[in-house]
Amino acid sequence: MRTDSSPGSLPAREHLPAAAAGTPVLDVVVPVYNEERDLGPCVRRLHEHLTRTFPYAFRITVADNASTDGTPHVAARLAADLGAVRSVRLEQKGRGRALRTVWSASDAPVLAYMDVDLSTDLNALLPLVAPLISGHSDLAIGSRLARSSRVVRGAKREFISRTYNLILRGSLQARFSDAQCGFKAIRRDVAQVLLPLVEDTGWFFDTEMLVLAERAGCRIHEVPVDWVDDPDSTVHIVRTATEDLKGVWRVGKALATGSLPLDRLARPFGDDPRDRDLTGVPQGLARQLVGFCVVGALSTLFYLLLYSGFRHFAGSQLANALALLVSAVANTAANRRLTFGVRGRGGAVRHQAQGLVVFGIGLVLTSGSLAALSAATTDPDHSTELAVLIAANLAATVLRFLLFRAWVFPDPQPAAPSPEPHLPEPHLPEPHLPDPQRTWSDAR
Repeated sequence: MRTDSSPGSLPAREHLPAAAAGTPVLDVVVPVYNEERDLGPCVRRLHEHLTRTFPYAFRITVADNASTDGTPHVAARLAADLGAVRSVRLEQKGRGRALRTVWSASDAPVLAYMDVDLSTDLNALLPLVAPLISGHSDLAIGSRLARSSRVVRGAKREFISRTYNLILRGSLQARFSDAQCGFKAIRRDVAQVLLPLVEDTGWFFDTEMLVLAERAGCRIHEVPVDWVDDPDSTVHIVRTATEDLKGVWRVGKALATGSLPLDRLARPFGDDPRDRDLTGVPQGLARQLVGFCVVGALSTLFYLLLYSGFRHFAGSQLANALALLVSAVANTAANRRLTFGVRGRGGAVRHQAQGLVVFGIGLVLTSGSLAALSAATTDPDHSTELAVLIAANLAATVLRFLLFRAWVFPDPQPAAPSPEPHLPEPHLPEPHLPDPQRTWSDAR
């Protein structure tokens, strides 16, 4: 898993401006490996559909994944015959590697890809990319599992697909419905930030990109599609499924340990009332209160269970101290991640140390309450002890939230902007882009 810093923050969602003449708005990548028979009909059909229905300039890029048959020659001939088609040759296999290479070099603001078999009905292409052009969404995927999708495929593939998506939901908390449909699109400005974090170069590339995008706060648009299974597909199901499960484990481990810098992908969101800075209103107070109350309720229950267990072999003061210590460590960790949204390992030790100070204050409150109860009655029953501890914990909880918010996890203060000198605007050279007529021999 890549743990290097991300290349920048996610951009604000804005409607794409009208493109200059000759600049494509959409770049559709068709990754292929030994597809000399299907490549020609696929690209010509896609080109005809886009010419007839797509209202913006477009480009079709054939990404050859080290084919050993006549695929490179077919791709070169298509690039020569059709002006909006280009071919790129890669000397290594891997669908993810092909998409990363082409998307990273493309000048189109919207990047898409589809499988060469065209299993997905092309009428879904414009609905797929429209939310990206308008600025509403960051990524878009075709979903074969939506209620209104119409899918024709065998029971084996249906079972594998649904099982895989259930695994993603259960292990990575993914909320998108279909990770592996070969029909996706992404804004280029978002891809430039996300792609350096995606490690896989094969079939798991899609899933990894979607999981990271979702965790980074990107908006993923789903389009119901009509999809017909290709009986001649060359995908090795068992090997692909094995690699996907390895990828799920790798990404899940990286997310659990906080080794991915997703917390640095802060983005300026659109005009949402929840994102506005309101004078005199602490940012995120309502959400933090809800999260803290939920964590606090669970921590109190955990604490009472621990206290009841420790009470069997220890006195009330020792049982209270042990239960409060264990529950305080768990409470600080839960509030750090769930209530105040702190991810990664940075500052974790310091936060726990500060949490133990807060724990000490709570210990004084609860221990003092028990001492006062013991002074009032020589042999209080267990239910009375619990009632006193609950009241004392409520007071300690209020104080804990205030200390957490103001001291342990304070809102970061934005740095004051420094005055910028008035410098002449530099002239940036045009980025070097592959020639649309690039042939296989040129690419080699």
